[in-house]
Formats: sequence, structure tokens, C-alpha cells
Amino acid sequence: MYDLLVIGGGPGGYNAAERAAAKGLKTCVVEKRALGGVCLNEGCIPTKTLLYSAKIYDYAKHSDSYGVTFEGAKLDHAKIIDRKNKVVKTLVSGVAAKMKAGKIDVVTATAKILGREGDAFKVQAGDQVLEAARLLIAAGSESTLPPIDGLYDSLANGFALTSREILDLKEVPKKLAVVGGGVIGLEFTSYFNSIGTEVTVLEMMDHIAGPTDREISTLLQKEYASRGVNFLLGAKVTSIKDGKVSYELNGEAKAVEADKVLVSIGRRASTKDLGLENIGVLTERGAIVTDEFSKTNVPGVWACGDVNGKIMLAHTAYREGEVAVDNMLGGHERVNYLAIPSVIYTNPEVASVGETTESVKAKNLNATVKTVTLRYSGRYIAENEGGKGILKLVIDNDHGTILGVHIYGTYASEMIYGAAMMVDRQMRASDVQKFVFPHPTVCEVIREAVF
Repeated sequence: MYDLLVIGGGPGGYNAAERAAAKGLKTCVVEKRALGGVCLNEGCIPTKTLLYSAKIYDYAKHSDSYGVTFEGAKLDHAKIIDRKNKVVKTLVSGVAAKMKAGKIDVVTATAKILGREGDAFKVQAGDQVLEAARLLIAAGSESTLPPIDGLYDSLANGFALTSREILDLKEVPKKLAVVGGGVIGLEFTSYFNSIGTEVTVLEMMDHIAGPTDREISTLLQKEYASRGVNFLLGAKVTSIKDGKVSYELNGEAKAVEADKVLVSIGRRASTKDLGLENIGVLTERGAIVTDEFSKTNVPGVWACGDVNGKIMLAHTAYREGEVAVDNMLGGHERVNYLAIPSVIYTNPEVASVGETTESVKAKNLNATVKTVTLRYSGRYIAENEGGKGILKLVIDNDHGTILGVHIYGTYASEMIYGAAMMVDRQMRASDVQKFVFPHPTVCEVIREAVF
């Protein structure tokens, strides 16, 4: 019998398993596809690989602004896909090596919880039944597929794609319709726009990028609109078939033609057929209910990552899994969901943590929002000809604590961790004033913002 059985080998699952094994627990991971989960195989890593190639191509096309001239710069999409596959294979192998080094058993099978007998949870994994004293459910998520007319037939014939299939697209479509203007849709929009595809984004809301600070999402939209992306906001998609996407906008029925359609309207927790009902695990809207300690309502059962439907980001899963393992061994760790950073890896990047201008108003918080240009940074000006980046700081007026930080521009993804630490530790602006920032760096604008 295992001390811990982890269902799901994605970021939350494999990281938690490694931590549990290091603490002396006999651990097993059951993963139905490949170690690394969605993040490593069809999400975070492969998309960043594509986006980096697109960024290099963008630099080549616009290098004359920096006194460098490239003649005949070309992009080979097939080679980019091959490199993506190589990167994924390397990292998946690395995770497998970690499991082996930690003496963690890995079973490739679909897991289903059968029930509990005495002190043991019983889990069907392929043709065997595994027993464990504890369960950590890290089953991840899957693309949401709404009941749009023609969608399933279009997925079957290859006209419509999810974020999984588009990563293996061998030929570049001349016209791409992206249904959904959230993070996934925007990152693929960025890539295909850079490599020459005519992209149309159809978003049901009146803005892109979901809960992102509205001023920043508007800047991002304007930037990509200037590059030729067509944004249809407030558009309700009614059908996907016959080489076009039909939609309703302002009461009128319209359609946009496309060679391919990416359906990226969100993700949902993968809890179907897990057997949660056999042990009484509580769910809401298909997601497992957990508290800040990663506990479910069933003693001995924890959950982490997308399966709990809270914040579907790989680094959230990492922390939730760590918290679960620490707490099952007697600790009292918690996840601070108010300090989880998020990034949109477009070019320019968007990175956010904590309260936004909109959430401050909605919660009626006594706070000030201060906006500074990234052009206060000498390095930013040196490296970003005509850049329009900004940083927004949300400061509590009563205590001076930093409630939120939002960045639009180069290096935003690498700067946001420091901002997240400030929010998590409830630092005051006056505390940050005493920090010594390296010069010249883009992160110096944080210092400009706190004075």
C-alpha cells in the first residue's frame, strides 16, 4: 500500500509527488497521457516555444529600427513545430528522470476511485487496483466545448481545433478565426499574426484578456489591431462550419471566413469518471471544492491544480500541491490566492498580480492606482523603439500596503514575481522605497511608482 497516490502527473501532481517522496512517503503517480500534463505537453511550454520563434522573427523584420538590417528573413513553421516537439520531449524526459530518482512509481493509465476500505483508498489504474492511505487529485482540465452548431463535426474534420491540435498544425493557415479572447486565444493570435496569418478574434465580452486590468487589455488590443488583427467584441458565435464562423453582433447575423478555427473559450476541471462520488468528494460546477489548505471535504483526500477550478495556472498547481503535502504531514501551510501572478506571453507581455482598478471599485476599497510609463527606464527606451509600456501600482490608502501590480511591456513576465512577493508579504510602498534596484533595468520603474 502507498502512503500517497497522486492522480495526475501534471505540474501540481509530479511536483507534489517529488516533495512527498523526499519527505519519506511511498508515492505513486497515475497519469493517463504523458508526465507534465497539459502545461508541459500542450500548454505553457509548447506555446512559449512557438512564441519565442515568432519574437525572433519579429525582431528580424523590424531590426532596421535598431540599426541592423536582415535581408530575406524567413520563418519555417514546420521546423518550429519540430523544435517544439524536441523541447517538450526533453522536459518530459526530465520529469520522468525526477520520478525515477525519487523512487516514485509511475503508472500510465486512466485512474478511477473505487472507494475506501478501512484505512485504504482503492483506485483502479488500468488492469490493476492500487491502494493508498492518502489521495492527491491533480487530474487537470480540458478545453471547454460549447454547444455551437457544427462544432463537433468541424473538430472531427479538422476545420476547428482546440489548443491541443493547433500545436501540431503543419501548415500555416492564411486565415485563422480565434473564438475566445482570453489568454490562450491571445497567445495563439500573437504567434499566427507574427508569422503572417490573417487573424480574427471573436470575443463574447466587450473586452479581451478576461480579468486583466482594463486599461492594459485595451492597450494590448490596440497594439494587435495596429498589426492587422481584427477584433470582434460582443460577438456571440452561432455556428462553426462550411469554412466560416457565423456570429451575432449588435442584433445582426454575420460571418467571417477562415481556413482554420481555434476554439479557446476556456477550460473546465477534468472530474468526469474519476469516481469522486464513490468517496463523497464535494464538487461545484464540476470542480473539486478545496480550501486554502488544499483539503477536500473528505479526510485523507487533497486536490491541487486545475481540477479545483480556482486559478488555472501551472504555478498555482505547484503551490497547491506543496501545501497539500506539507499539511498531510502535520503542517499548516496555506495558499494565498490574492498573490498569484499571471502572465500573457504576447509581445509585448502582460503580467498581473493582486487587485486591479476594476476590483478596487467593485470591492469599494480605499486605494489609489498609480500609473507610470516604462519609459522611465533607460533600458526600456534603449531596447524598445517607440514602446508604450506601463506599470500600474494599487496602493491601500489606509496602510500604504501594495495591493496589486500590473505591467504591460518587455520583461513583464520576469518582473512580476517580485511584485507578487510584495503583495503576498503585504509590503508597504515605503518599504519598497528602500530597495536597491539594479541599474539599468526595466524593473526600476517599480521604484519610480512607489515614490
